[in-house]
Amino acid sequence: MRWRWEETGKATDSIHGHMFEDEVTGAFIPPIFLSAMFEQRGETRLTDRGTELKYSREENPTTRALERILAKLEGGGDALAFNSGMAAISATILALAKHDTTLLIPMEVYGTTMELAMTLSDKIGYKLELAWPDTESLIESIESRKPDVVFVESMTNPMLRVIDVEEISKTCFDIGCWVVVDNTFTTPILLNPLKKGALIVLHSLTKYIAGHNDVVGGAIVSISPMVKLLWDWRRMLGSIMQPFEAYLTLRGVKTLNVRVERASTTAKTIAEFLEDHPRVEEVYYPGLNSNPYKRVADKVFERKLYGSMISFKVKGGRDEAVKVLKTVKLIKPSPSLGGPESLITYPIISASRALPEEVRRKLGITENLLRLSVGLEDPEDLINDLSQALQ
Repeated sequence: MRWRWEETGKATDSIHGHMFEDEVTGAFIPPIFLSAMFEQRGETRLTDRGTELKYSREENPTTRALERILAKLEGGGDALAFNSGMAAISATILALAKHDTTLLIPMEVYGTTMELAMTLSDKIGYKLELAWPDTESLIESIESRKPDVVFVESMTNPMLRVIDVEEISKTCFDIGCWVVVDNTFTTPILLNPLKKGALIVLHSLTKYIAGHNDVVGGAIVSISPMVKLLWDWRRMLGSIMQPFEAYLTLRGVKTLNVRVERASTTAKTIAEFLEDHPRVEEVYYPGLNSNPYKRVADKVFERKLYGSMISFKVKGGRDEAVKVLKTVKLIKPSPSLGGPESLITYPIISASRALPEEVRRKLGITENLLRLSVGLEDPEDLINDLSQALQ
């Protein structure tokens, strides 16, 4: 096999970044290595990163091909693929947080992330600090509390507040703490947190990167020494992504660039439609001129795109929001995002369910809030579906 490594664009990286080519057959698509183990005849077989290739709980060539693409897309030294996004987050917190560590996270994160952080704090004994989820408040909290690890989402779930990762990283560099960024909503097409100073980038591969609503997976991208530390945690936890799921993700990631561009363009059109609709109380989308986070997005995003996530509040409270969920026809009520199918979610019973009610209320995650993941359908059809559901 030959391995190729060149400086190329993201669309090219997502297609060719696995660097696989079989010199014997001429095949250039990584195959599915379903073998649970590999031969050892008195010597150790090494992967391209120097780890042993002996048992698929530790390393698998199909999974490894995906990891090379992820590392290229995020501009990292190396990457690890996990069997879920929460497995990647779990390994990261377990690797970085010790009993004398202070972990700072915004009070608005994915609910299971918050639940995990609180549970591990009780078990391990590290100090968990919460901060208001905007850049200025986070910087103020970092400077005053001096944490060891800061965990943020590049775009918060579900209120879509855009965080200035570069400013957060600069502040953390000054006081000597590590920055971990969940980049799932933004994707490496819009933002590369490692280039802004973050230490670790996390992804739920289930979402945009696999991109077809048929895979569950997660990933970590970082500098090579940090990946080596996290590799040991993945090995011990047994949470590597399996080869078949890695193969499906390899297929999905090839179209990441065009999918993000198409869905983001459609989302802006739909956000503008919702903003003008008489049955909509408020729209949260960083591409709208009225949105307070557009300035941050314009600064930190690499392209003039704003993602395909929209949150909005329906006039009339819970009953009216639930009516929309029950009456959409083309859009599917389902708790995920980033696929070809547009999905609508009720955050208080899904992504934000684990957050305490008083925290949800303070953040604006109310009973009339809906979160829409815009897919790849024709924009006119999505607008017609939302229009009839809102009526």
